[in-house]
Amino acid sequence: MTKGTETRYRVRGGTTLHGTVFIQGAKNAALKMIAASLLTSKGRTVLRNVPPIEDVRRAIELAQAVGALVEFHEPERTLVVDASRLTSPVLPAEIARRSRASVLFVPALLHRFGEAVIEGIGGCNLGSRNLDFHYRGFARLGATVDEGDSVIRITAPAGLRGAHLYLDTPSHTGTENLIMAASLAPGTTIIDNTAQEPEVLDVIAFLSRMGADISGGGTGFITVHGVSELTAVEHTVMPDRIDAGLFAMAVAAAGGEINLVGANLDHFGVVRWKLEQMGVEFASQGAVLQVRRERPLRPINVVTSPYPGFATDLQSPIMAAATMADGASYIRETIFDGRYTLVPELNKMGAKIEIDNNVAIVHGAAGLHGCEVTAHDLRGGAALILAGLAAEGETLVSNGYLIDRGHATMVERFAALGADVSAEEHEPAIVS
Repeated sequence: MTKGTETRYRVRGGTTLHGTVFIQGAKNAALKMIAASLLTSKGRTVLRNVPPIEDVRRAIELAQAVGALVEFHEPERTLVVDASRLTSPVLPAEIARRSRASVLFVPALLHRFGEAVIEGIGGCNLGSRNLDFHYRGFARLGATVDEGDSVIRITAPAGLRGAHLYLDTPSHTGTENLIMAASLAPGTTIIDNTAQEPEVLDVIAFLSRMGADISGGGTGFITVHGVSELTAVEHTVMPDRIDAGLFAMAVAAAGGEINLVGANLDHFGVVRWKLEQMGVEFASQGAVLQVRRERPLRPINVVTSPYPGFATDLQSPIMAAATMADGASYIRETIFDGRYTLVPELNKMGAKIEIDNNVAIVHGAAGLHGCEVTAHDLRGGAALILAGLAAEGETLVSNGYLIDRGHATMVERFAALGADVSAEEHEPAIVS
């Protein structure tokens, strides 16, 4: 994308999906591992199966901004980090404001410099979601947090120390960030109400390979015994269950039969059962997951909740698929209230969705038609591509950068399934 332009996706609907697609590495594991690689000054960290998405590129820029040497071989999806000589504790605003991953670098900067400075914070606008629980956790470990209007400064000149921590809700990012901070903090840290997502377990496996002493992953109660140092290692990032879920829901919306290489059905949690209730069929054959939908979709009820509950990141795509169901579906978002910005965009396409007491009621089988719509966040943007696949005519999804934050090579992968999806640069309209 060149300066002054933005990306938009053009989707021509009406084609069922058939073929094979490769699932990318997990965004929500790779970002944490890039940040964690700065915890050590010994050796070069090698990460494999790293997705070539915009959020990863921003994380690389953040690592480079504080002095790490990073090589990303995108065709091979291999990333190499040399953090032997960090030069600055400052995460600059021009990068940090475009990615919420900046907060993930705080543990490494606190251990390496005794301070971390975030000049901006970014990512999707998802309502009341905030980062206070990260800062409260750092404070309980002995840091001082000074939050100004435009700069957040966290200092720990005497270093961090083990403590008893808790999370108000089992946030996977909060869990991983506090584990990283505790890994090099002398003493024992106990973290209550931790997340149980597969990505959390993958990050724990990565840190343990580096030499961290962590137990209790997947139980909701994690213990970290601080060690004196960590060393660089090689690690392969797990497949992205949200990426896999998106393509499964694309089949739900458009129909057809596809093979997902690398998808792990065991990682879907409740998402699997809801899709099966709708009429989607799954069959696992080793590393390949077959997904098929031939019959009309049935309506469902969905309530988002932490893993293994229904993933909030897949609430928007299931809403798009539900517009094709024969009857009314009820979707309740309990984690990020900003997810419902998708509703008016789908209604532009002919959907009939109403919000009643924080429940989205999707009246299915309305018949979607292509038009110009706007992505307001990553998952909502991906959901609009799914809606476009199921719609008659052509759909233009603007603000495509948000989609590229989390899903790689969408055009090529949908083309492999026979879909007509393209990306283009265009000059945004100037409103006077």
